[in-house]
Amino acid sequence: MDILNSADPAGLARFLLKPDTKLLPFTDVQFLAPIDLQEVWAAGVTYKRSQVARMEESEAAASHYDKVYTADRPELFFKATPNRVSGPGQPLRVRFDSHWCVPEPEFTLVISKDAKIVGYTIGNDMSARDIEGENPLYLPQAKFYKQCAGLGPCVLLADGSLNPDSIDIQLEIRRNGKVISTDGTKLSQMKRTPEELVGWLFRENELPNGAFLMTGTGVVPDDNFTLENGDEVSITISGIGRLTNPIVKDRAP
Repeated sequence: MDILNSADPAGLARFLLKPDTKLLPFTDVQFLAPIDLQEVWAAGVTYKRSQVARMEESEAAASHYDKVYTADRPELFFKATPNRVSGPGQPLRVRFDSHWCVPEPEFTLVISKDAKIVGYTIGNDMSARDIEGENPLYLPQAKFYKQCAGLGPCVLLADGSLNPDSIDIQLEIRRNGKVISTDGTKLSQMKRTPEELVGWLFRENELPNGAFLMTGTGVVPDDNFTLENGDEVSITISGIGRLTNPIVKDRAP
């Protein structure tokens, strides 16, 4: 938190990393979710593919999703508290009352309490599409529940300008050890800029611990696909790494 809220997080990190610091192999490290006290927020319908998918899943509110894609004000919603976030290797959950749940791989901004973008990480915005599609007022239940968000494996500190064309976002889903779904997009396909989304997030809003902001997804699995208990979801983003989580789903009571 001290590094993220400093005047120059990347510079401070370089200063603290001594030349003789011993580096550990990744295999010897257990990564935790890179979150402390921050809230997790998310943006929706920021990619054309997401706009189409949301319109298809919700007949009653299709026009609303169509309009928000081109509106000045973006869709922003509260996604998770720290205790609902899973780090690398930790389970993400499908609601037992959902029959159509998908992962949403998202380039995620790490924001200081002063509304400055200080870093980037990988986010997985778990979404119960059937619940949201039934009625848009159910969106909090479709998005916000235990183990509903993945973050990790690390924070890439912001150091210089961001080139969206160079950032690939890839999704891979495995079932019983076999790849059953792959897809990808580029950050440059996002309609809104990170700075624009942060500006709206902090409008009439105080975030004293800073925040994580998932910026929306341009990768949507086929309509006939849903996650099942035991699946494994991996999201890879250029320059950050890979976030892998097993999927759990309880039986209905």
